[in-house]
Amino acid sequence: MFLSISNPNVWRLTIAQALSGANSVVVYATGAIIGNMLAPSASLATLPITVFVVGMALATLPIGMVGRRWGRTVAFMIGNACGTVMGLLSAYALTVGSFALFCVAMLFGGAYAAVVLTFRFAAAECVGQAQRPKALSTVLAGGVVAGVLGPQLVNGTMGMSGQAYVVTYLAAAIVAVLSALVLIGVRFNRPAPRPAALPAGDLFKIVRQPRFIIAMLCGVVSYMMMNFMMTSAPLAMDLCGIARTHSNTGIEMHVIAMYAPSFFTGRFISRFGAPSIIQCGLLLIGLAALVGISGMSIGHFWLALILLGIGWNFGFLGASALVLTCHAPEDGPRVQAINDFVIFGTMVVGSFLSGGLLDAFGWTVVSGLILPPVLIAMAGLGWLQRAQRHAQAPREA
Repeated sequence: MFLSISNPNVWRLTIAQALSGANSVVVYATGAIIGNMLAPSASLATLPITVFVVGMALATLPIGMVGRRWGRTVAFMIGNACGTVMGLLSAYALTVGSFALFCVAMLFGGAYAAVVLTFRFAAAECVGQAQRPKALSTVLAGGVVAGVLGPQLVNGTMGMSGQAYVVTYLAAAIVAVLSALVLIGVRFNRPAPRPAALPAGDLFKIVRQPRFIIAMLCGVVSYMMMNFMMTSAPLAMDLCGIARTHSNTGIEMHVIAMYAPSFFTGRFISRFGAPSIIQCGLLLIGLAALVGISGMSIGHFWLALILLGIGWNFGFLGASALVLTCHAPEDGPRVQAINDFVIFGTMVVGSFLSGGLLDAFGWTVVSGLILPPVLIAMAGLGWLQRAQRHAQAPREA
């Protein structure tokens, strides 16, 4: 199990994941609701979360270059600075009632989230090859704490000032500072010698690998569909007349479901292989969509969000583990940045469309649109598994 990881650097990254991840939870729990409060049109309610995702996409490649040139610690500090700016600027935007300024704050928040998502790959650089899946899982398991801390932060602070959520975002800024203090002490291993089959700098050859393309496709679908459904769920519950405390509870359960499986996902990947775990994740995301189609009670929303969270964990963590098999250690920051850039870039489309689709067609249509991309990813993964079996057959014969 992940508890066999005793590396102090992995545990620092896990604690930072718990703190930093709480800020993303705050955004997802409140972004669409605040957007609906401040935006000039209901169709723009999810625009702040779209801008958040744009920030993730825009920051991914620069953060990868910073990590490669000056080290991951410098990238981490830049990320936490962005998180602090997000909290302070959001609080000010809410105070003055500026939708545009709140969206600018979300741009910084997205950059912060992009850095936080590199923690999983950073953990792999702190351990040996055999422990990489467990290190990935251990860091993502920190999201369990984030899943509790974020919604409780919202519930405990959303009404503490004249304007809702001002204190919430001030608290988010403080959490970003605490995360930075934890990350200062992280140390990384030197990269292992490069295999002769992958010459230095042959980035084009790496990203053309069918295994990398399919891993990236599965990561895109797992993350994009999770974001697509989760972004609109709090607003859909709000429009259905469901109390915001129930909405926050739903997001809390969703985020816990996203990260709690990490206690054993790494072990499953090591035992059954990343493709099998990805397949389970995609099936669960599809099941979440079916639950969303079937009804709009509190129970339906909560069950769909729980299934969605577990499916994301298996799909995204499995895809991340598969990406790690596609490159040598010293190519990690560049290849991982490309992977994350594509994932977050496609998420922009999903998060932007979710608000308009919800406003125009309702929650049932939003849920149903998840199914086609899931089926496409499963087909691609099935093709990869068949190709790998055929490639192994002559050697075994």
